[in-house]
Amino acid sequence: MARTKQQSRSKGRSGNPAKAAGPQRTKRKATARDWIGGARLRTLTLGVVPVVLGTAVAFVDSGDPGDFGDYLGKDGHLAIALLALAVALFLQIGVNYSNDYSDGVRGTDEFRVGPARLTGAGIAKPRTVLTVALTFFGLAALAGIGIVVLTGLWWILIVGAAAIVAAWFYTGGKRPYGYNALGEVFVFVFFGLVAVLGTQYTQIQQVTASGWAAAVAAGFFACAVLMVNNIRDIDEDRLAGKRTLAVVLGRTVARTLYGLFMMLPYVVLLWFVLLYFRTGFTYFSLLLALPALVIGVSSRKPRELITALQLSSFASLAYGVVLGITLAVQP
Repeated sequence: MARTKQQSRSKGRSGNPAKAAGPQRTKRKATARDWIGGARLRTLTLGVVPVVLGTAVAFVDSGDPGDFGDYLGKDGHLAIALLALAVALFLQIGVNYSNDYSDGVRGTDEFRVGPARLTGAGIAKPRTVLTVALTFFGLAALAGIGIVVLTGLWWILIVGAAAIVAAWFYTGGKRPYGYNALGEVFVFVFFGLVAVLGTQYTQIQQVTASGWAAAVAAGFFACAVLMVNNIRDIDEDRLAGKRTLAVVLGRTVARTLYGLFMMLPYVVLLWFVLLYFRTGFTYFSLLLALPALVIGVSSRKPRELITALQLSSFASLAYGVVLGITLAVQP
C-alpha cells in the first residue's frame, strides 16, 4: 500500500530531480518584456566595446593630424563606425535569440534555474523565436553590406558570412560547438579579433599593433563574460549534457580561468600606457572589474554570479569607453 501511494504521488513527475525542479512550461504568451529579456541586453557590451576600440585605434594610427571629430568627418569614418556597431549589436542579439531557440528545442533549458527562456518556457513558439533570430542576422548582414558599399572591400562579405554561420552553429545544428567547450574560442575570435580589427581595417585599410592589442583585450573580456555565465549554469549544463568549457574544466579551474580573463586586459593595457600616458585612466575600470573578480571566483550562489556577470559586462564597457576616449583626445 505504501508503495502504491508513493507511485501515485510521483506519477507524472520526472525521475530526474534537476528536471523536476526546473522551470515549468506556462500557457501565458510572451510579453514585450519577455522579448526584451530574450535579447539579453547585458551582453550587448560585447558588441559595443570592440567597435569603440577599433575606431579609436584606427584614429590614432591613421596619421591624421586633426582631432577625432575631424577624423570621423572624413572618408565616411563615422558612417562606417555606426554600421560596424549595427553589425555587432544585431549579431549579438541574433546569437541570443538563436541560443534561446536551439537550447529550447533541444530541451537544455528544462534544467535551467534562472530566468525562463522564450522557447524553453513555452511562452513563444519556437518558429517565432527562430524567425526573430534570423531577422537580426539579416539586419547584421544588411549593415555589413552597407560597409562594403562605402569601402569597396567586397571580400568582407566572406568574413560577415562566416560570423553569421559561426553564430548559428554556436548552439544550433546537430553538433553545436558551444556544447563542446569551444564557446570561448568563438567569442574571442569574433567579438575580439574580428570585431576590433575589422572595424579598424574598414576605416584605414590597415591593421596595426595597437589594433591587435585592443582586439586581444576585447576578446578576453568577452571570454570572461561567457565564462562567469557558464560557471553559474555549470550544474544544470552538466545534467543537460552541455559540455561548456566550465563543465569540462570543473568549477575550481573555471573560476581561475575567469579571473585570468578579467585581469589580462589590464596587462594588455600597459602597451597603450607606454605609448599614450593618458590611457592609464582606464585602470579606474578596475573599480568594477575587481568586485566582479572577487564574486566570480568565490561565490556559489547563482544570484551572486549574476551580479558578477553584470559587473563583468560593465567593467568591459568602462574599459572600452575610457580607453577609447583617452586615445581619441591624445594631443
